[in-house]
Amino acid sequence: MTTLTDALRRRRRPDQRLLAATLRRALQLLFKPVAHPRVGIAAQRRWQEALARTNPGASGMPHHNMEAGGVRCRVYQPEGADTTVLYLHGGAYITGSPSTHHGLTSHLARHSQARVVVPDYRLAPEHPCPAAIEDAMAVYQTLLDQGTDPARLALAGDSAGGGLAVATLLALKQAHLPLPASLFLISPWVDLTLTRLFDTDRDVMLSQAWLADAARAYGGDHPERPQCSPINGDLAGLPPVLIQAGADEILLNDSHRLARAVRDAGGQVRVQVHPQRWHDFQLHAGLLADADLALRGGAGFLRHHFRQPDHPAAEQTRP
Repeated sequence: MTTLTDALRRRRRPDQRLLAATLRRALQLLFKPVAHPRVGIAAQRRWQEALARTNPGASGMPHHNMEAGGVRCRVYQPEGADTTVLYLHGGAYITGSPSTHHGLTSHLARHSQARVVVPDYRLAPEHPCPAAIEDAMAVYQTLLDQGTDPARLALAGDSAGGGLAVATLLALKQAHLPLPASLFLISPWVDLTLTRLFDTDRDVMLSQAWLADAARAYGGDHPERPQCSPINGDLAGLPPVLIQAGADEILLNDSHRLARAVRDAGGQVRVQVHPQRWHDFQLHAGLLADADLALRGGAGFLRHHFRQPDHPAAEQTRP
């Protein structure tokens, strides 16, 4: 069995340092210039789908497609899985799909030994806010209708998908639906106003210009509303939250601000900032040892907060 010490040793190997430097440079040259308003959204989507094929999926992980609440989903199904993670992919609300996140989500399924359901939710500008929330809610409701115990169900997401996960929780509260057992967020984008970005020139993926264009496409004239910027919503009564971020990303402040807001609302939250790592570095699971180590930590958090079916669920706070 691989131990944490073994994983840390792998992190320090020269080949991992070289790999991290290579990945960083590749993102600078191949991702960031295309993730820009000057490039059409259709071209951005095609290019990101192509780049995602370089991230290996977890070998031998069974997966299939299904429809839930009228939304197409990809499902990763480890043998014997009796817990579920509803995972919302990133892409600034304008790009991304279950395919672009195959590497991350298949490895999360392996590490957590949970069924991971990844909705192909509608994207802006064709479908602005709240279309993505409606799709996430439809899938969540379908999972409940199919008998999924919310005590054995978690919500997760990265980047815009992380913000969408928080916005979905706010919608679940408003609908008086049972909340999931926990929330796992990777580099969440929770403030579309972009007024308090982390000032760094080391972000190899994101630019303020691209985020601003995506915020207009998804949030329209009012990106500050909680549906778009859930940092401005009522965060009381949320389940336990784990947030992971890279130290070299312009959305780092979103992670810290969200953590403070959850704590101020009386919630449990932990933030893990990975030094010398970029936005969404967990996408490189299966290649980058740090990505695998981070996902193992996230999977452990999820497993810890899943409750047995006969365990009394904590009373959920309603708005």
